[in-house]
Amino acid sequence: MTDTTRSARSEEIWILGASGRIGSAVTADLAARGLTPVLVGRAADGDRLRRTTADIGSRTVLANGIDDIATEIARQRPAVVFNGIGNYVETAPVIARACMPGGHYLDLAADLTAVPRLLDLDGEAQQAGSTLVTGSGFGVLATEAVVIKLCEDRPTPAAVRVDALASVSLSAGVVGAAFAASMIDMFATGGRRYTDGRMVTARLGADLQNLTLPDGEQATSAGAPTAELLAAHRASGAPSVTATTGVAPTSRAVRAVAPLVGTLLSIGPLRRLALSRVSRATMKDSPAPRRHSWGHAVVTWADGTRREGWLRAEDGMAYTASVAASVAAHLARGDGRPGAYTPGVLFGADLAEEAGGRFLLDIAAGSGPAV
Repeated sequence: MTDTTRSARSEEIWILGASGRIGSAVTADLAARGLTPVLVGRAADGDRLRRTTADIGSRTVLANGIDDIATEIARQRPAVVFNGIGNYVETAPVIARACMPGGHYLDLAADLTAVPRLLDLDGEAQQAGSTLVTGSGFGVLATEAVVIKLCEDRPTPAAVRVDALASVSLSAGVVGAAFAASMIDMFATGGRRYTDGRMVTARLGADLQNLTLPDGEQATSAGAPTAELLAAHRASGAPSVTATTGVAPTSRAVRAVAPLVGTLLSIGPLRRLALSRVSRATMKDSPAPRRHSWGHAVVTWADGTRREGWLRAEDGMAYTASVAASVAAHLARGDGRPGAYTPGVLFGADLAEEAGGRFLLDIAAGSGPAV
């Protein structure tokens, strides 16, 4: 089940899902920082993983299934575990608990089911001396970091809106189960927003935004049940929060049928059928639709004060990998504190720049090009 050619070391960073696009990029980023990530994957991927570890002077751990992975984590006690295998509703609690006591965990969850469940482990993590970081990717950090910046040294705002506008190049291949599940669950869950401090239901595709970006390009986004909403609320304390994303349905026709589609996809057999078909669908090579990815926030206060800001990044997937690698490196150095967090709340807004982003604060949408 496992390659034990070298004994485990307490400072190891384990990469789960190391053969995937993000896992490979996180591995390369950590290696460039002088760290030696351990690659964890299925036995079927063993030869490929060993070739990679030979290049970076590391090792592999082969485990088939979440239970085997958790067993190896509990046995070998790595310092940090990056969960890049997806299906976070099921995998995150199991893997995070396997890291306790004393080990640290991060993932890329970005939905309103998996992220709250991981954050609910805060008490357990504090008692175990472990740090858990969820949402360690583009969407959550790129928006919550702007909110944190805009709210610095100011009272609690009355309202916040965040927009996550990733620009991602796609490689030819199948859609895959993880991405297919995220799209299906978006329709099944429907929209969400905060009103009077409470999360309430909203129509999927509501709060449609047609934005002129600081570099002069255009982007459209709409409301969806993303973790950016929860992160913005926790970072600001605002009673009214909305969140939009570029992956939400924005056409009038799709938004009109979204409630019906969501109802149908909430039925177990129909969801499984849709997941099976969508996950096998093929994608073509596609360039990124825009030069940059953007996180955007508009914050207003009860006295009428309004601030607006942006975080500019490059390809959204590449930025996600850089965020995850930065968080993992901080955890390996012992920079965290026990508990469960989103990345900006734990490490501060400057983490977004450390990962390669650039803040543009108090610049309104459509105010002119910014280089």
